Amino acid sequence: MALHLGRLGAGPCWRVSRGGCRELREWSRRCTAGRLCQPPSASRTEQSRGLGSGETAGGGSRLGTGLAVALAGLAGLAAAAFGHAERAEMVPKSFGTRGPSPGRPEEEDELARRCSCFMALPVTDLRELRRRPGDMKTKMELLILETQAQVCQALAQVDGGASFSVDRWERKEGGGGISCVLQDGHVFEKAGVSISVVHGNLSEEAAKQMKSRGKNLKSKDGKLPFSAMGVSSVIHPKNPHAPTIHFNYRYFEVEEADGNKQWWFGGGCDLTPTYLNHEDAVHFHRTLKDACDRHGPDLYPKFKKWCDDYFFIAHRGERRGIGGIFFDDLDSPSKEEVFHFVQTCAQAVIPSYVPLVKKHRDDSFTPQEKLWQQLRRGRYVEFNLLYDRGTKFGLFTPGSRIESILMSLPLTARWEYMHSPSENSKEAEILEVLRHPRDWVH
Repeated sequence: MALHLGRLGAGPCWRVSRGGCRELREWSRRCTAGRLCQPPSASRTEQSRGLGSGETAGGGSRLGTGLAVALAGLAGLAAAAFGHAERAEMVPKSFGTRGPSPGRPEEEDELARRCSCFMALPVTDLRELRRRPGDMKTKMELLILETQAQVCQALAQVDGGASFSVDRWERKEGGGGISCVLQDGHVFEKAGVSISVVHGNLSEEAAKQMKSRGKNLKSKDGKLPFSAMGVSSVIHPKNPHAPTIHFNYRYFEVEEADGNKQWWFGGGCDLTPTYLNHEDAVHFHRTLKDACDRHGPDLYPKFKKWCDDYFFIAHRGERRGIGGIFFDDLDSPSKEEVFHFVQTCAQAVIPSYVPLVKKHRDDSFTPQEKLWQQLRRGRYVEFNLLYDRGTKFGLFTPGSRIESILMSLPLTARWEYMHSPSENSKEAEILEVLRHPRDWVH
């Protein structure tokens, strides 16, 4: 029997969607209280290789500085997100309650109910999603839409003031995306959560980058059909004692001339505090470690180191933040197992971060501390524009949607000539950690 869409996310997050948006809000409250939602158990059909045990997991990516992370931007923050944007409203209330079509009523009703809690309708036509319920592209699109909705709901509750604007954009070459942005709220200066689902043919430059990084791709008449999708977010609070977070989870698929499909997942989540709070750092890393440990004890240390190495501002000799996890080209042991790992990581975002914002959103701060936040945001901008592979790929791709690519940047930042914090100050303390990453969980 074909897998029904209602079974794709049979864990608590799916039960939330099935019950409606009220339950989604309740789920968000439970997660912000520190409870990690459990995804469905992965079926272990292949035991010979552990998750991430392929040659690309851990020390370095086959794509390395290439396209896989560049196409992380296909989630809208750091990607070649092409085309025009149009203002979109929330999913109409009638969508979730309309009668199912004859033939497959249960499946269609479940999909409608699940979609009713998204920020907007899926990018892919619903008829296409129903035709391929067990396809990974369907599963991943529903996961990123669900993640976007859950994170936006949780952030809006914490802010208590501003709401998310929802932009739906289209890519003339195929696909599109949904960008959700909250600006000048009570708690958040800027919070963006974007998804994109795009397809078409890889450009010659993109194909060359893939091949140069170890992907042996066989094109037909110079064409390589691809599909890519992901969710990406950067959240900048106003209070300098509340940290910034970034997360991104994505799936990429390329079809070769002989019909063979190469696929992989990538993503990660990292924290950028203005001031060091040891308790916060431990909470964040332990939450991510707990998520990783459910799929293998070696994953967190491997992906934690990868994160520390990737978010390095070479010309400053320091990391952008205190790290988290980062991985790319993850294509073993099986597509289903890697998907469930990504699902677990995505579900860890809210419990890892929202409690920290609630803890610090009303902290008092001095003008000097606000100034230091602005200087650290300058470093954030430097990394994103000079080193982030997805941002660079998007900016240099014709037809890119610049607003989505640069959504990760803060509203305000500052650069001062030869600024140096006082010795033994709180500012000097965070710099020491950024220059010498720590182990936060042992």
